[in-house]
Amino acid sequence: MTEAEARTQAEAMLKRMTLEEKAGQLVQYFDFGGATVANPKAAAVDIDASIAKGEVGSMLFVTDPVRINKLQELAVKKTRLGIPLLIGYDVIHGLHTIMPVPIAMAASWDPATAERGQAVAASEARAVGINWTFAPMVDITMDPRWGRMVEGAGEDPVLGAAMAAAQVRGFQGGAIGTPGHVLSGPKHFVGYGASFGGRDYDEVDLSENQLRNIYLPPFKAALDAGAGNIMSAYMGLNGVPAAANKWLLTDVLRKEWGFKGFVVSDANGVNSLEKQGAAGSPKDAAVRALDAGMDLAMSVPSVVSPMLSLVDAVKAGEVPESALDTPVLRLLEAKYRLGLFEKPYVDAKAVPQVFDDPAHREVARIAAERSAVLLANAGGLLPLDRAKLKSVAVIGPLADEGHDMLGPWVFSSNKPVGVSVLAGLRAKLGTGVNVGYAAGTAWPTRKNPSFFDAMNKPGEHPSVDEKAELAKAVDLAKASDVAVMVLGEAQNMAGEFASRSDLKLPGHQQTLLDAVIATGKPVVVVLVNGRPLSLGDARPGAVLEAWYPGSEGGNAVANLLLGDANPGGKLPFSWIRSAGQAPYTYAYLPSHQPDSADKRYWNEDNSPTWPFGHGLSYTTFSYGKLAVDRASVKPGEPVTVSFDLTNTGQRAGDEVAQLYIHQRVGTSSRPVRQLKKFARVALAPGETKHMQFTLTADDLRYWSAVTRGWVQDESAFDVWVGGDSKASMAATFTVAK
Repeated sequence: MTEAEARTQAEAMLKRMTLEEKAGQLVQYFDFGGATVANPKAAAVDIDASIAKGEVGSMLFVTDPVRINKLQELAVKKTRLGIPLLIGYDVIHGLHTIMPVPIAMAASWDPATAERGQAVAASEARAVGINWTFAPMVDITMDPRWGRMVEGAGEDPVLGAAMAAAQVRGFQGGAIGTPGHVLSGPKHFVGYGASFGGRDYDEVDLSENQLRNIYLPPFKAALDAGAGNIMSAYMGLNGVPAAANKWLLTDVLRKEWGFKGFVVSDANGVNSLEKQGAAGSPKDAAVRALDAGMDLAMSVPSVVSPMLSLVDAVKAGEVPESALDTPVLRLLEAKYRLGLFEKPYVDAKAVPQVFDDPAHREVARIAAERSAVLLANAGGLLPLDRAKLKSVAVIGPLADEGHDMLGPWVFSSNKPVGVSVLAGLRAKLGTGVNVGYAAGTAWPTRKNPSFFDAMNKPGEHPSVDEKAELAKAVDLAKASDVAVMVLGEAQNMAGEFASRSDLKLPGHQQTLLDAVIATGKPVVVVLVNGRPLSLGDARPGAVLEAWYPGSEGGNAVANLLLGDANPGGKLPFSWIRSAGQAPYTYAYLPSHQPDSADKRYWNEDNSPTWPFGHGLSYTTFSYGKLAVDRASVKPGEPVTVSFDLTNTGQRAGDEVAQLYIHQRVGTSSRPVRQLKKFARVALAPGETKHMQFTLTADDLRYWSAVTRGWVQDESAFDVWVGGDSKASMAATFTVAK
């Protein structure tokens, strides 16, 4: 159904609705797969009864198609108007077939890979009856202590915007309502990635300069790609809770950007306005959220949704009934565009066919291969020479854990299955190579388990004799040609409620790593994680960042280690040395002592271990013949930068060519470098491609606090092109009237 047709249908439906029915459409409850119904003592709301009374417009956190059909039947057949439910879920990087986590997808620097992955996720979600995902998460973060870095695209707004738009296209297809696709809801609007100390649920204090130039662009890109929903954050931004921030939800989102979709609060975002001191009662909270521009309140059914109190607010004359019409109309339009009035139910028997589609696993494997980043490779240790390989020691607490390849936001109820690195290597090498295994240390555990641990059941990990297990690993390494050590963070150590105060390897993994390196055998470290980690003083021969690579992770890693896939990913963040450097970005503003930028600490270098954009390959690349088509352009005119990119090695491979700029003088001080263009390019051995990047006025403008608007200054600009943010091949051009 087109947007215009949906609007006509929605307006007709709105005219038939009572005040109570309108308020009900603004209510969304968690279901937890029917758990609240099975255990009514855990809830103040009887979900089924409330739906039948028209007091619920949307549900979330249910994936059982039988249960979803039942909920839809209650809404369609038991209510007066038969309005179907929006069914939302956190389909972050897959439902049953799990793709690499979003930070990994960003490391591919390939929006098409992210788009394909989210299209698979959408098809599986829609098959079970989910019609809306709370994704992508497009929060920029410069603080890797924040656990939710794993859900985003890292520190840069240009890379973040490209990944945001690609994921929206993957989820929604060509338009809202495309068969086999779901509504996309970018989150968290806005600034959550800058929470104090990298702590979840903490306050955020950002200047408008930072918001406009860094944190808002990925959201704008997601909306330009057609996203039909936005989720507000729930933390305080500059002293105003996001769910009640009229400047964000109305002035910026609606008036400036012209967003026509609907806004949903994050979990209990409207309810929490009381706790945040922004409302004195549930009714006050609902009135303030509605006035700010909130359309739908997500709530846990332990309390009645505050949005239902809008009925009393209207009757008391505190809010005109017409104030409810606008959000209700937006929600109805979404339901019509998604085709829910015509087809509210799904065929539960068809779900296995969608889940078991082998093409889905293929997309997951390729995505994992394209997302991997080769951080270090001393002496060309990788790829391993299969012809000379007789024995491999696979060591580490994550080596034989397929579930932990999946990462956070993956739930047992959807029956996801992951391939471990050990399983992948054994399948790849067959019986001709002896592949031994030792955990080497006890399972790394975290303090403060969360709700998400209860929803995800990876299995028990028996206690081990640490001394004996370490000795076993060392002996295995000594007896093998090479040690492949799979280290990092367990599945529940990243994501929501998984922030960390340091970046060390959890548990005793550092001791294990040091001991195996001390054997003198070649050591390859495969990292499974969602943030930069410190390896201490250890210098393994090779380090492959695999992230949480998803369902096909072990097979993808095996292909990468043996050279059947060539790593071409690049870091989407600066890999800092320790948590003490956070927050950190390569795109910092120049200070009055620019030469001291890497010397700000007396005890260690302030430069990152690996810079933003870093990533090696099994081949080599060179850049040459950099040229700018014009030495000077007028404001508003484009300028084209060209160069040659050559594969100078013996293998085919991918290089991510990156273009950075620096504006020397401006109305406001400008960052020392800013990524503006990038392209992932496949090259055969010896092949050269002539590359061109065109910088437009949008690339050269920025928001200035001086003018309180967007400006393009007259200035000289430095341009660098290369394989990371330290690129040295440079040119200049000038913008002048």
